[in-house]
Amino acid sequence: MYQANNSHGQTVPDPEASTVVSREEYGCAYQLGFQLTVRFLGSKGLSSDIATEIAQSAWAKGWERRRQLRESRCLLTWVNSIALNACRGLLRREQKLQALPEISVTPRLDLASVDITRILDRCTPMDRMILRQHHLEERPIQEIAHERGCSEAAMRIRLLRARRSVRSRLRPVSRLKHSREKR
Repeated sequence: MYQANNSHGQTVPDPEASTVVSREEYGCAYQLGFQLTVRFLGSKGLSSDIATEIAQSAWAKGWERRRQLRESRCLLTWVNSIALNACRGLLRREQKLQALPEISVTPRLDLASVDITRILDRCTPMDRMILRQHHLEERPIQEIAHERGCSEAAMRIRLLRARRSVRSRLRPVSRLKHSREKR
């Protein structure tokens, strides 16, 4: 199947042979083609160590499944396709296992959580109940309206009025605060 009639003294495949590759033929193909497979994988962006490891794996898998090869002259192409599939599988696994980058975050005081108590203390009991149930407990308007025995539209209006009431009560404080900061 392989003949040593290359000008460089290398063996080349016989294009008319199509039987199962023998041990000697596969060994000869490995000697000639292993570095080509490593370079092929390197051209896909793999480091030389990983390319060498995948090439070894591909050539071993090719040996185990050499009976599946239909044309022995396509041995290198066949092994390279095995290597390419292994490379793609490696890339898919790496994407799944990619580590999240470290983000240095300094702990901050959540002013919104601190202000919730102050905001709710300034509300009427009905406004406090609506705001707490809808925003903190994340209950839907329909559920709150049904519980209070009113329509959904009426509860939406009450929620809107409660928000406006809180906003108007907090504005004078924020204006006073800004005027102090400017001094």
